[in-house]
Amino acid sequence: MSNPSDARLTTQGMEARGTGKVLALACGALAHEILALKAANGWTHLDLHCLPANLHLWPDRIPDAVEQAVDRFRDAYESIFVVYADCGTGGLLQARCAALGVEMIEGPHCYAFFSGNAEFAARAEDEITAFYLTDFLVRQFDAFVWKPMGFDRHPELIQMMFGNYETLIYLAQLDDPALDAKARHHAQRLGLTYERRLTGYGDLAQALAQAVTPSVRGGGTGGVTGA
Repeated sequence: MSNPSDARLTTQGMEARGTGKVLALACGALAHEILALKAANGWTHLDLHCLPANLHLWPDRIPDAVEQAVDRFRDAYESIFVVYADCGTGGLLQARCAALGVEMIEGPHCYAFFSGNAEFAARAEDEITAFYLTDFLVRQFDAFVWKPMGFDRHPELIQMMFGNYETLIYLAQLDDPALDAKARHHAQRLGLTYERRLTGYGDLAQALAQAVTPSVRGGGTGGVTGA
């Protein structure tokens, strides 16, 4: 399975190949990490389908999009694991997954599960003025931040929207100096101080390992629903 481009993952997502027993139904922003874990662990029974990452610009659309995908693939796989956190849906995605009988990864967003949900929660109060980026968002900063917020056309909006932020924290999945330099540049563009943390894959690795282990899941999309 070759890695699709970030641009394609942003606007189109990634089609499942129809091979494997377990389907990871994921946000396009997580495709590279899931594919890397699949390859590193030899998870040949895991297939991946990604919805467009830019759904995050309209989080209210995520539950319906996930439901449509679950309905589409339910009969083709023994189990489906939803690799979305709450992602701004206000609990609606968790409720929808529970109604559909599919599990989903724990956490409020990918920043939390990459950091480790417990560690992120412990830091949250002290980092209320922090703005976070992941590897994908560093690469796709213009598509998810700069252009949607109108900064390319109206730079005066930067202070209006980011005036209460103090730090840009780059949660790095890969130890990549080029991405570090890009993230630092994005912080400068926003007028924020810069911090980098190498998180690796965090809780994502453990969650996927459990999802692809039949003894843990028991098989079937009608199994126990996680949060």
